[in-house]
Amino acid sequence: MILFISDLHLSPRSPGATALFLGFLAGRARQAEALYILGDLFEVWVGDDVDDAWHRNIIGALRKASDQGLKIHVMHGNRDFALGPAFAAASGVTLLPDPCPLDLPSWSFVLSHGDALCLDDPAYVAYRRKVRDPAWLTRMLARPRWFRRLLGSYIRWRSARNKQRRNTYEDLTPAATDDFLREHGYATFIHGHTHQPATHDHIVDGIHVERWVLGDWHEDRGDCLVWDGETLRREAVLPENPA
Repeated sequence: MILFISDLHLSPRSPGATALFLGFLAGRARQAEALYILGDLFEVWVGDDVDDAWHRNIIGALRKASDQGLKIHVMHGNRDFALGPAFAAASGVTLLPDPCPLDLPSWSFVLSHGDALCLDDPAYVAYRRKVRDPAWLTRMLARPRWFRRLLGSYIRWRSARNKQRRNTYEDLTPAATDDFLREHGYATFIHGHTHQPATHDHIVDGIHVERWVLGDWHEDRGDCLVWDGETLRREAVLPENPA
């Protein structure tokens, strides 16, 4: 069994979502052989030198699950694009490229955070190009931690402002999405980012291709896709002991 999740946006300001993820990691996820986190595990990540009790708790839980046999794969999102090798080593996870083909014995998938295909917002396209540039990232990580925290606060503010202005997240650009599906051999596409959980049917070159969109996590509910070797299905992640 393989599990896919995305857009948890964990932070000390989201204790419910944090507890939900820790419970999921210690419970439901242990029934799987692999867990894929497709971006924005964290609300913001200002560098692998972060060191406080909250972050250590998350990293320790990932490490424990990994040490006990769960293969955990993490993709960068638009919020935690600075996750680096020190985080991966401490938590026992594998960092994934974006996009990432996943060829299984019975099916082929292609995984992505999804934001690279949101091309209808020129300001966001420019922002993504900047923060994903290795030279810019190196310069940013060399800055003092207080400066990086300010940058993280700005990123949160900018995202909240844009969401309020549009009242929704940008969806993937249709033509670019069809080109992406064609480029990746019409594999089933799984992504997050848009916070609009759904299953879309694409017809590309006469071939039917499914696109599964992961939902974001909240204080009392998460979203998960489950591959059982034959079918893909959506499953709600709920507190183990709801009030």
